[in-house]
Amino acid sequence: MSDYYYSYNKYLHNRFGKRVHKIGLEAGFGCPNIDGQLSSKGCIFCNNKSFSRYSNSRDISLDEQIVQTMEYAGKRFKAKKFIAYFQGFSSTYGDIEDLKKQYDVIKKYNDIVGISISTRPDCIDSEKLALIESFTSDYEVYIEYGLQTVNAKTLVNINRNHTFYDFQKAVELTMGRNISIGVHVILGLPGEIKSDILRTAKIISDMPLWGIKFHCLHVVKDTVMQERYEQKMVNILSANEYIDLAVSFMEYIPKEWVVLRLFSEEAKGLVISPIWACNKYILLKMVEGEFKRRKTCQGALYESACIKNQ
Repeated sequence: MSDYYYSYNKYLHNRFGKRVHKIGLEAGFGCPNIDGQLSSKGCIFCNNKSFSRYSNSRDISLDEQIVQTMEYAGKRFKAKKFIAYFQGFSSTYGDIEDLKKQYDVIKKYNDIVGISISTRPDCIDSEKLALIESFTSDYEVYIEYGLQTVNAKTLVNINRNHTFYDFQKAVELTMGRNISIGVHVILGLPGEIKSDILRTAKIISDMPLWGIKFHCLHVVKDTVMQERYEQKMVNILSANEYIDLAVSFMEYIPKEWVVLRLFSEEAKGLVISPIWACNKYILLKMVEGEFKRRKTCQGALYESACIKNQ
């Protein structure tokens, strides 16, 4: 576990004192950016089949997904406890009765100690948050909002169909509910340079967030991104460029934020580029090396960024 940034593994070890594994679940939720409510095209980088082990297996029940993963992680990683991660598509997109039915499945399993819900910031409201908050008496509860960037032009370019204001509203609605708030950002989005990416870091660093998940922009099969990549319209970061951006970003966020993930993990066989992203162990060592070379750490520039923004 790194001394340079606050990793999720370190957080879980501090919180539970034992190995805790996150179970990625596919509950059959949809997305308003795909079903026509906002768009039928989706985000230009999105192919949900690449996200998790069960993204392409909607016929496998939540119970089967949970049991299979718990057995595998128990043997492979010696995991003792588990976080149920509702990951597929937008996991608050549905009526309240269906959401409750899906989330309640975790109550059957004593070794599940937490629930994490990934969604778009425009797919939340007070009623849904009240449902999620009802789990906080018995579970560690997180909600992860997919922001990707604060830059309005980029959000339009990637066909995201929400705004930074939607994210702000979602965070405000969630505050004070004992729900830990996470944010997803993508480094290397089309048209963004380093100053654009660090602008996202500086702006969100002053928000009441608990954790952050980094994604490297991937080119995945059967996406608009693939078409643009093949037409030479998209540049993909090298490993060194990505690590420079990730370390620089972490310098501007509070040291208390949990780094939920540093590298995206897409399904093999669907990723066209970057190939270097598959070497997670080597990449983590490179991140450590970059922090050490700079003699810096997560949060090193956070206070100066806050003063500048005042």
